[in-house]
Order: sequence, then structure tokens, then C-alpha cells
Amino acid sequence: MATSRWTGRLLDVCVWGTPVIVAGMFLWLISDLILRGSAAFQPGTESTGASYSLIAVAEQILRFLTAAPERAGRGGGIGPILVSTGMILAVCMSVVVPIGLGTAMFLSELVSDQNRLGRLVRRSLDLLAGVPSIVFGLFGNAVFCQWLGFRYSIVAGGLTLACMVLPLLIRSAEEGFRSVPDSQRHAAAALGFSRWSTVFRVILPQSTPGIVAGLILGLGRALAETAALLFTSGYVDRMPRSFLDSGRSLSIHIYDLSMNVPGGNQNAHASALVLVVLLILINLTAHRLTYRFLHREVRYA
Repeated sequence: MATSRWTGRLLDVCVWGTPVIVAGMFLWLISDLILRGSAAFQPGTESTGASYSLIAVAEQILRFLTAAPERAGRGGGIGPILVSTGMILAVCMSVVVPIGLGTAMFLSELVSDQNRLGRLVRRSLDLLAGVPSIVFGLFGNAVFCQWLGFRYSIVAGGLTLACMVLPLLIRSAEEGFRSVPDSQRHAAAALGFSRWSTVFRVILPQSTPGIVAGLILGLGRALAETAALLFTSGYVDRMPRSFLDSGRSLSIHIYDLSMNVPGGNQNAHASALVLVVLLILINLTAHRLTYRFLHREVRYA
């Protein structure tokens, strides 16, 4: 009895301790970035104490987010870097969403688990999900930059990221489609719905959480990716003029400041803090939209 009681207590400690450790690691990471990167957001000391007011700090943050890098990134801000990152993500998502959802519908609704083509596609996705990002970078450089003639450009970087993100979105969306009970498909067929009407009116709305989860994972990987973009989107830190222009993503900017620019650690930590905040905002927005969508579906059901 004593042994089982101690075993139960040990399991309780493990079950409650693991989430505390995970949350502690996240708080440690955020606090370290805030402590090391907040110096870039502090106003100058030439004025009186009023210069450290919230308004002055907000102006400094806005200046950092909109100004161009100076002195190889040691000074200035990350305005062009954010624009380039947004354009790369726009190219990536515009390719990933239609292809990913179409492939997930094909795997879950049109072919069985024993279908040869379906098994080939699933195994290909599993292999692609495990390929290192540097391999995608070399592939993107050979295909998009050289063979298709895009050279180092935002389009080449976005298309390379799309190849990396597709397995995550397809697998998540497929699981979301498969989570819808077959009884609802049968009910829709009994009401005279066609196959595609069933997909778009019944299955797709109820699989929204799985699709959103795949999009969040894909956006997170695309935002934080560095190796693949080194060979495709380029290093240029100026404001891009078009999607065919070269552009530096936020992750590459952080890498360059921390590894190649002496004295760039402060702005590197500040840029990393901006990157983490963007990831948090994307997650919160996605969860909020999913929550509202699901409650709206329940209300009108």
C-alpha cells in the first residue's frame, strides 16, 4: 500500500510538473528577450525624466518597427525587413492554402486508405515533413532561382517555404476532415447533397480547428525559417520594390546580426522579441477566430 501511494504521488508530481516546466521555459525565453532587447526600445537620455514616459517608449518602438536598418543593422529599425517577411509569407500562403486543402480533401474524401495513389501521397508527405530545411533551400535555389529564372527574390523564397509548409497543412487538414463523423456524410447524402456540397457545407466548417492548427504550424515554421531562405530570398535589407526583388526575412536578419555583425546583439534580441510577439499574436488571433466561428455554427445550427 505504501509503495502504491508513493507511486501515485510521484505520478502526480510528474503530471503537474511537466506543464510547469514547459511554461517556465517559455517565460524564461520571453524574459531573456525582453531584458536583452528592451535597450533598443529605450528613448535617449538627453532629455529629462519625461523622456522615459510610455509615449516616448511607444515612439521608439514605432521608430524601430518602421525605420530602415543602419550601419549593417547595428542601428535603425526593421521596417523593410518586416515588409519583406510579410511578402514572403503572402506568397507562401497563397500557394499553400489552395493546394493543401485540395490535397487534404482528395486524401480524406476521394480515396480510401488502401488506394495506391493515396498511400504514395501520404508517404511522400511524411518524407517531406522530415527533410531538413537546408535541403529545401538547395532545391529552391536550383529550381526557383536558377531553372525558373526568379534568381534571389521574394517569390523564390515564398515558393520554397510553401514546399516546406505543405506537409504540415495537408496532414492537419486531413485529420480535421476525418474527424467529422460519417453519420453526417450519410445524413447529407440522404438530404440530396452532392459530394462537393457535403464537403463545403458540412465537412469543411466542422474541420476548421484542424485547418487552423495546420495554418498556425505552417506560419510558425515559415516565420522562423532561416536556412531555406538563405539560398532563395537573399540578404538585401532595403525596401523591396516588387515580389521579384530580393528581400531579407526577419529570421535571416536576426541570424546576420548575431553571427556576422559585431555589436549587433542588441538589435538581434530586439528583432527576436518582435518575431516572438508576432507568433503569439498569430496564435491568439487564430484561436479567437476559431472560437467565434465554432460558436456561430452552434448558434445557427
